[in-house]
Amino acid sequence: MKLTDPETAVSLNNQAERYQSQGKYEQAEPLYKRAIAINEQTLGPSHPDTAIVLNNLGTLYNSMGKYEQAEPLFKGAITIREQALGLTHPNTAESLNNLASLYGSMGKYEQAEPLYKRAIAIREQVLGPNHPDTANSLFGLAKLYMSIDKYEQAEPLYKRVIAIREQTLGPNHPDTAIVLNNLAVLYNSTKRDWQAEPLLKRVLAISEQTFGPNHPNTAMSLHNLASLYMSMGKDKQAEQLLKRAEAIFEKALGADHPRTQAVREDIELVGILKHAQRGYVFVQKTSKPGT
Repeated sequence: MKLTDPETAVSLNNQAERYQSQGKYEQAEPLYKRAIAINEQTLGPSHPDTAIVLNNLGTLYNSMGKYEQAEPLFKGAITIREQALGLTHPNTAESLNNLASLYGSMGKYEQAEPLYKRAIAIREQVLGPNHPDTANSLFGLAKLYMSIDKYEQAEPLYKRVIAIREQTLGPNHPDTAIVLNNLAVLYNSTKRDWQAEPLLKRVLAISEQTFGPNHPNTAMSLHNLASLYMSMGKDKQAEQLLKRAEAIFEKALGADHPRTQAVREDIELVGILKHAQRGYVFVQKTSKPGT
């Protein structure tokens, strides 16, 4: 196998994907670039295989926060795929979805929305309305609407994604829990804490079942539910959950980790609120009418 043939490019791309999945972004980047160079030289700059690696490198840059470098790669992949595969091919939808996600990260919501809608339309038509990829695009659009406070548009999308993921992945899958958590945030943002509470309890149960009671993901779920209880004035319940989360984060991440510190700050806040509340009750009990 020559060092400049398409098979080498495939191997480089695969190794880069492994590095990327491990968070080794600096090691993945040069491999993607080499694979692109080989494909452009041997297959041509407009070949679908070239688009695959352009798309992957764009995803890497998006994960690294290098948005300006990711944008032309996603655009290039879209152009190639539209021309080589067609306007309604699933791979075209993938690149549209990736560019939409990038624009969402950049705060370019007006540019992201029509891309998500195009990706959804393609995936619904080609893959079906209940396909996991369709759910991913719906989820992206829902998060976009949340970012611009369009809660009425976001809510039915979240509910649809939950239904799809419960059907395809299972009701206790971590990816199902992610959407449940987002819907709970929406309910909290729209003053419907009574609807958010059972969702966050369910997310916590999934986290404990999937990751274990002492995993950082479980601690995050504990913190989220505690934050809701704080907003509801349920300080006692909040404090119990926060202390559990603090112990998990401190053991897993260290006492100085930002997540540990954030929980500790909330514990202090709950203490202040409880103290203020006790003072208020004392004044109410000892004050006489007219004083």
